[in-house]
Amino acid sequence: MPEGPSILLMKEDLQKFAGQRILGAAGNAKIEMNALKGKKLVEIRTFGKQTFLVSDEISIRVHLLLFGSYSINEPTKPEGRLRLALFFKTGAVFFYTCSVKIIENEALMTIDWEADVLSDTWDPAKAEKKLQSVPDRMVCDALMDQQIFSGVGNIIKNEVLFRIGVQPESLPGKLTPQKLKELVSEARNYSFQFLEWKRAFVLKKHWLVHTKSICPKCGQPLVKKHTGLGKRRSFYCATDQVLYR
Repeated sequence: MPEGPSILLMKEDLQKFAGQRILGAAGNAKIEMNALKGKKLVEIRTFGKQTFLVSDEISIRVHLLLFGSYSINEPTKPEGRLRLALFFKTGAVFFYTCSVKIIENEALMTIDWEADVLSDTWDPAKAEKKLQSVPDRMVCDALMDQQIFSGVGNIIKNEVLFRIGVQPESLPGKLTPQKLKELVSEARNYSFQFLEWKRAFVLKKHWLVHTKSICPKCGQPLVKKHTGLGKRRSFYCATDQVLYR
């Protein structure tokens, strides 16, 4: 699943179309394509893993889900995977295997933009308070809750928990106040590192535990386990990461 930093890079790629009008739309998304023709792309906003293509009255919400992707100017996937193509004077964008919806711009007012770990308006105190409200929820689930850490996915989860020395099945209510602050702080810090490594095409070279088998600290085998309610893959060291229960 594309994580927040990857979506921010997509926004940068799409920025060239900002200010232009949509000349046409196509694809198999269940939306009214004709309603998009002639609309001016006023701005592009992201919230975690979601992208909003904002026009004067309506917005196109794109979520790449688990296997979604996009391309600029040239189609790169089979036609059956094309959910939406938007055509502009200077080029086109193609979205594949994703969720596409048209929403009223008023809906953007209901989004807690401060929950986005890459946003300039990110509020760490609010994230910490939200964690404290779910003391018995595993941190592996809490870290991937988009209402608390919008943009955090499975890779960021695994790397953050290793860096702060916390096992994924730990409970927020059992973390020390300092460790709780570390969790919130590192979620944002690592997301920005992810962004820069992804931009430089060296992200995987910097993974310490995600998809790895040996702990880079102690040399012991890492635990690979599906954890939490989401049953997502966790990679962690039983020696260097503490279980807070």
